Amino acid sequence: MLRKKIAVAAALATTAAIAMSGCGVGGSTSSASGKSITVLVEAGGHAELQPIADEFTKETGTKVSFVELPYDGLYNRLNSEFTSGSVSFDVAAMDAVWLSAFKDGVTPLDSLFTDDVKGDLFPSLVKEANVGGKYIGMPVWTNSEVLYYRKDLFNDPANQAAFKAKYGYDLKPPTTWQQYMDAAAFFTKDGMYGTDMKGAVETEYLAMLSQTGEQTMVLSPDGSKVSLGDANSLKALQFDDGLAKYAPPGAAQVDWAAAQNLFNQGKTAMSLFWGHEYRSIPKDAAVNGKVGVAQMIAGPGGVAGVPGAWYLSVPKASGQQQTATDFLKFAYDHNELSAQTSLGLVARKSAFAKYENQSGYENYKPLIDTLNAPNTIPRPATPKWQQIVDTVLVPMIQKSLQPGADDQALLNAAKEQVQSLVK
Repeated sequence: MLRKKIAVAAALATTAAIAMSGCGVGGSTSSASGKSITVLVEAGGHAELQPIADEFTKETGTKVSFVELPYDGLYNRLNSEFTSGSVSFDVAAMDAVWLSAFKDGVTPLDSLFTDDVKGDLFPSLVKEANVGGKYIGMPVWTNSEVLYYRKDLFNDPANQAAFKAKYGYDLKPPTTWQQYMDAAAFFTKDGMYGTDMKGAVETEYLAMLSQTGEQTMVLSPDGSKVSLGDANSLKALQFDDGLAKYAPPGAAQVDWAAAQNLFNQGKTAMSLFWGHEYRSIPKDAAVNGKVGVAQMIAGPGGVAGVPGAWYLSVPKASGQQQTATDFLKFAYDHNELSAQTSLGLVARKSAFAKYENQSGYENYKPLIDTLNAPNTIPRPATPKWQQIVDTVLVPMIQKSLQPGADDQALLNAAKEQVQSLVK
């Protein structure tokens, strides 16, 4: 589920090729009776969809087969088959950042997005599903960074007394930038670090950018505005790279997997991490049974996270349009079945609400609060997004961690790079 860097072909060329191949003949694995569909899915998402597929087969008699690929392999497979115009699948699970790249190769789903459906989805997901004025993906699960903290450390009376003596307020799970920085500084002692700092990924910085109140996440929808270089982007970068003082060495190379390991091994007191991890903490982890979870922290503009949704789409080249669309509707109608999987993520607000007060789902309320926050906005719908991430945002963040780095100059240079990519 976690986003990894992927080597993406030139997105504009891909989009053009897809547009030309939209009327191709599908190569699905459907049986002659039309009672079989194939779903192309990322490895981490297969478990999320299996109970839905089982129920779909039980109720309709249609067999659902999965082709499971790693994240990078899934993108490459989608890119190759959409471009060729001959697909071997009838439904594709797509990361949100891929929708714009493949928009011309998938079937519009406007008929599925009724007012009731849109009302039961977080606003950022409704906005993200609509690319170029058409709904092209049905969200099946969503995620966001939330706050993880060590309950045993925060509830320790000695720590509480020492913290209040030093900072003048009670030790509690932080809700603001200042509180997070204070807690990170306080717990950086005796071989422990207060937090991690993920220099090898961009999403944490993007969340902080939205936490300033910035409503343009790097690039405006029409591509005319780049927010890098403005006052909010500077505040976010300074806060983000400021965490490195209280994080383990080598922050520039820390990605999601490294940050996850640091926290689970008991080396960090807090982490801003994807909500699904709460249900994935190993039983033999040093922190098992000691982890609290709360909504994402707030910057000067309020709480904000980055929605990490996955969508189901139907390729135009599939010969099973109606059955595939029926599966998407069924997946939405039975979305709550995914709550009981190992990953345990859903997309509908009602599905989150059903489980939020049950034991083992303590991460749901923080996810709801974060995803409902007005400043939680989707990433830009541009085919160039992954290229912007890999060649501009991550290098900028890593350079900001070098001694003497000029954050404003880095942001100004990054703005020029983005402008050159999208012009």
